[in-house]
Amino acid sequence: MTVTAGERFAQAVAARDAGALRVLLTDPVSFTALTPGRPWQAASASEVIDEIILGRWFARALAMELESVSTGSVADCQHVAYRLAVRTADGDYLVEQQAYYGTEDDHITWMRVLCSGYQPVARPSGPVPELAGTS
Repeated sequence: MTVTAGERFAQAVAARDAGALRVLLTDPVSFTALTPGRPWQAASASEVIDEIILGRWFARALAMELESVSTGSVADCQHVAYRLAVRTADGDYLVEQQAYYGTEDDHITWMRVLCSGYQPVARPSGPVPELAGTS
């Protein structure tokens, strides 16, 4: 089973792996994104990685984990959806992103991203339930 460029992108974002993102994105790259706070645009891989993804979107993350990823295509347009569990000093959040993108030689040449923003994870109230089978 072949891992798509979109899956590799999601894995690299979750790992905050700038090197893997640099290998994956062409330079120049056409990048546009929409988050709850504002729209984003970039024309170079460095802008996308250093100034947007790692420099702003996930700069405050203490830990991140890729919870889910799915891929597909619409004719020649590729699609990836992924959900990240993000821990910050302020608490735990879920962030989901949907992206459509194009590739050339398995490198992303353009990408359009829609982001849910940081959504707080509700912590259960009351005592922590015991694990099944322990007493």
